[in-house]
Amino acid sequence: MLTHFEGAAGPFHLSRELNMRHRPLGRTGLFVSELCLGTMTFGGAEGMWGTIGKLQQSDAERLIGQSLEAGINFIDTADVYAGGASEQITGQALKNLKIAREEVVVATKVFGETGKGSNARGATRSHILDGVKASLKRLQLDHIDLYQIHGFDPATPIEETVRALDQLVRHGHVRYVGVSNWAAWQIVKALGIAERLGLARFESLQAYYTVAGRDLERELIPMMRSEGVGLMVWSPLAGGLLSGKYGRDRQGEAGSRRNAFDFPPVDKERAWTCIDVMRPIAQAHGVSVAQVALAWLLHQPQVTSVIIGAKRPEQLADNIGATRVMLGAEELARIGDASSLPAEYPGWMLERQGEYRRKQMAPAGAE
Repeated sequence: MLTHFEGAAGPFHLSRELNMRHRPLGRTGLFVSELCLGTMTFGGAEGMWGTIGKLQQSDAERLIGQSLEAGINFIDTADVYAGGASEQITGQALKNLKIAREEVVVATKVFGETGKGSNARGATRSHILDGVKASLKRLQLDHIDLYQIHGFDPATPIEETVRALDQLVRHGHVRYVGVSNWAAWQIVKALGIAERLGLARFESLQAYYTVAGRDLERELIPMMRSEGVGLMVWSPLAGGLLSGKYGRDRQGEAGSRRNAFDFPPVDKERAWTCIDVMRPIAQAHGVSVAQVALAWLLHQPQVTSVIIGAKRPEQLADNIGATRVMLGAEELARIGDASSLPAEYPGWMLERQGEYRRKQMAPAGAE
């Protein structure tokens, strides 16, 4: 079954017969593609956003069309990306391409500074209610599928944030709510408040996760597994460090994203070790190092969707190709050993003291 659509970038078709897997978001019945198109590269001009990407309408439209054609039904943006230009370009692209609303899951975020006033930031009821109206207007939509709190606000009670989000769900402006860049204890506190008061709960966490940065495995992954929270991964290539252009003896092109904007922070020595292990695996599969890094994430059971961003169609095509890379158990073990986190308390004590009970729970005959 094909759905045809077209825009300034030319005709495309949305295929139902592609290999892109779709997974439920958290405990909901909403299915999202295992890759999500990130729009941080849309609309930038000067400063940080210009360094990340300066794609304007026609180029952004082509990438969105290419993503939809590949089976991606999930798009992520934020009100602060390029000062709102990313949302604007994304919404106009969906309109120009004539995408049926039910064919795409649109996620955006609120929290960052959107004005000079003292209340134009944070996770307050005021900023959330103002933010959703502005985002809906820029996106040209009647509802947002997933509305996420972009960061933790130490000045606002969590209950105020959760109540405001629930109001948006009840009014139909938002279908589901999520969070980004929160600690495990903060998310669990919010989930407890939502359950106690019968409010809409966080269904997803958008977090930094990569083979070169596995920190969330200490507390966040166990929490998500326990509470049924979905995981959206941002910066899966560590800000381009795992793209294949970098290594112990490779510093990338002058003016490249990572050289111009060294974020997120990474243990470079561990990253080089990971790249050294992934290069021969990539060669054996006939794929890029970036595809192996993305495929490793897609093999992690807690991952719902991996957010990919691109400036060029060929870069996007390479990332999409990661869905076809099937890594064997031995390859996963090699990558896992190279990227493993050093043991920290209380993790090593939980592992030690829980050994007896895990043995009792193991199926008969299992080691």
